[in-house]
Amino acid sequence: MPSNLNYVIEQVGKDKGIDRKVIIEALEQAVLTASRKKYGHQGDIEVRYNEEAGEIELFQFKQVVEEVVNPSAEIVLKEARELDSEAQIGDSLGVKLNTDFGRIGAQTAKQVIIQKVRDAERENVFNEFKDRKGDLVSGAVQRMEKGNLYVTIGRAEAILPSKEQIPGEVYRQGERIRAYILDVQKNSKGPQIFLSRTHPGFLIKLFEMEVPEISEGVIKIISAAREPGERAKISVFSSNRDVDPVGACVGMKGSRVQNVVQELRGERIDIIPWSQDQAKYVCNALAPAKISRVYIDEENRHMEMVVADDQLSLAIGKKGQNVRLASKLTGWKIDIKSESKMEKISNEILEGFKVLPHIGDVHSRILYNEGFRSVKEVAEVDPEELAKILEIEKEKASEIVDVALQLVRKEEGPEVREEAAPGPTDPGLDPLDRIEGVGEKTAKILEANGFKRVQDILKTTVEKLSELPGIGSKRAEKLIRSAQRYVEGRGNG
Repeated sequence: MPSNLNYVIEQVGKDKGIDRKVIIEALEQAVLTASRKKYGHQGDIEVRYNEEAGEIELFQFKQVVEEVVNPSAEIVLKEARELDSEAQIGDSLGVKLNTDFGRIGAQTAKQVIIQKVRDAERENVFNEFKDRKGDLVSGAVQRMEKGNLYVTIGRAEAILPSKEQIPGEVYRQGERIRAYILDVQKNSKGPQIFLSRTHPGFLIKLFEMEVPEISEGVIKIISAAREPGERAKISVFSSNRDVDPVGACVGMKGSRVQNVVQELRGERIDIIPWSQDQAKYVCNALAPAKISRVYIDEENRHMEMVVADDQLSLAIGKKGQNVRLASKLTGWKIDIKSESKMEKISNEILEGFKVLPHIGDVHSRILYNEGFRSVKEVAEVDPEELAKILEIEKEKASEIVDVALQLVRKEEGPEVREEAAPGPTDPGLDPLDRIEGVGEKTAKILEANGFKRVQDILKTTVEKLSELPGIGSKRAEKLIRSAQRYVEGRGNG
């Protein structure tokens, strides 16, 4: 051991960025481990660092006795008083030991110190980066192993996995690169810092660096979507009406966006103005294509976009890239159809509605505009709601729904009969959905009120049945007549 360790401790602490206390603890642990090799495990041995002397002191504590039985743990009073004149029987006295452990002991101490310092370095690295997920860092390329790139960032080494590298990029040893901290993990080998150059967050951080208005909070980045190395979309919003968010991100003569493009090795970037109107937002995201009409299904977050025939390929993009990125950016599922195809589809749907009673050109167009796309969807609507949509009497609406249900059952009938288990011999005990006018919704209403079989319908009265929600007197009469016809038909069969 050096005669004065204070200087060594200070230097190691500076070079490795390790706290002085950690180094002293490592030294004490190293001396204790080496002393066990020299003096064995018997006796109470303690190590202390003497700040003033700048040295490690080793003490073996022994009990003062009249007669020694265990020399490693006991000392006679006479010898004890040579060390401490005030020693008494029963006292515990620290006897200073020699810290010259020889070559093997010194080697052991060195290994312990190296390991402790290494553990402290790893802990420091983890503590430095554990809260930096999502940050942008710059480092030097160290080496490439199995497609993964190892990058030195400060005192730490980070990994840029092959899947997080921009396709086509070539890295050279010593080259400086920027990356996004994807994750920080701690394992037996120490902390592992994972980087990414493909994450949408990397694009966002680059814009934050280039556009002061973003760091000032005037402009906010709402979302970003990328197909690394090819194309990206980013949506922005300005809290100040006088500041154009798109213009600020583009910069004078495109300088700001070009700096980002250069960092991403030529990745094309579309900057989209965010809008609270979701239809407008999706239309913006599909730029430069112009959208003619939009149909929205809010429940399923689905939009159907109609474009002119000459805009179709532009809206979809190369291999569907434009619409795919717009969908990722906005969070909406997007379907794009041309005017000609949409006209053909809509005409077929409109004609399909006309098979229902009381539905002509006007009402079929109303149904279409309200989002109905098939007779099955009409069969599933509540008659009262349908009456409001078409502005007709509730009885007419009930008739429309009943006919729609019959058509759906007729279309799906063979499959249902094939899958259904054979019913009871008595036709009156058959399930409710065997009679006309009972679809899924009506069956649920009836079953919830104790009507589970055809026989239950036959036993009740029109008055009782009409009291159920969504049934009404006319529909109750029809249900009872349908049940009677069904039983008579099964009986004749």
